Amino acid sequence: MQRKLLAAALFASLPLVAAAQSSVTIYGIADASIAREDTDVAGGSRTVVNSGNQSSSRIGFRGTEDLGNGLKAIFNLEAGVALDTGAGDSALFGRRAVVGLEGGFGLITIGREYTPIASIAGQSDILGQGFYGTNLSSFNATRLTRRLSNSVNYKSSTMSGFRVTAAYGLGETGTGPSLDTAGVGLEYANGGLFLGAGYHQVERLATGDDKEYAFGAGYKFGAIEVKGNYMVGDRTGANNKFEQMNLGAAMAVGGAGKVFVNVQRNEQASAKGNLIALAYSHSLSKRTNVYTTLASMRNNGAGTFGINASGVNVTPPATAPGADPTALAIGMRHSF
Repeated sequence: MQRKLLAAALFASLPLVAAAQSSVTIYGIADASIAREDTDVAGGSRTVVNSGNQSSSRIGFRGTEDLGNGLKAIFNLEAGVALDTGAGDSALFGRRAVVGLEGGFGLITIGREYTPIASIAGQSDILGQGFYGTNLSSFNATRLTRRLSNSVNYKSSTMSGFRVTAAYGLGETGTGPSLDTAGVGLEYANGGLFLGAGYHQVERLATGDDKEYAFGAGYKFGAIEVKGNYMVGDRTGANNKFEQMNLGAAMAVGGAGKVFVNVQRNEQASAKGNLIALAYSHSLSKRTNVYTTLASMRNNGAGTFGINASGVNVTPPATAPGADPTALAIGMRHSF
């Protein structure tokens, strides 16, 4: 009888042991602000409540399962949320949706994933791809690719500070150009130093491939950080080459505060635009901060370049070359 009870107790404990090998985390960011935005055209000035001036508001689910021998199964589903209206993104988990395996070889994921250039751009943006004036304005359907659907992705383990990334996204077209995207990146991080370079190739047309490339760098010494990048989206065809350069610095002040400045140069054919951005963030706790962000773009007579924040953009219409947009916001961000 005692043996039967012991066996039953051991059997009942097995699911608990298995459950202890897995973990699932619910996380997110809630970011809202009051903003004054002006596209410098008639009727283009407005006061709004925005979601995502520093970080796009989101909710996500991520988890791991220990498979033994140093191997883990991982997944991540992340959805964007507009905090001002409560609406979700048009694609439920459009921010990230992957499943994969992680081990001594690195990480392999399948699904919708960030590109190699996106990783480099994020690590070399002094604004952390938040606040007005971030390099996110480089990423759209006619410039550079930030996320890949239908993709297979690889990140190597870090070796002597170096990490290799690679991605292949299937266009899944039945006829015509494949729309496949291939990308590769190389990153180096050691102490306060970061260096990175990435390249994408997109089969958008029957002849001639679009090319995207980026170089980024950063260095932190004490309370000061300096970061910069150069990114190019070179689409097949005349006058389609887009170039952007960023150079920024940040300094911690008073223990809980941080000041940011970024200058940006945009060029495409004869169109040119120069931007300056300032921001200040003050931590109220480990998870909560308040901030203010300000940016101004100066376009030449052919330029219609805009100002991007994490979840916001302030861009003049294509019919208003030479317009100079500005934006100012005060907001609060909480992460959980």
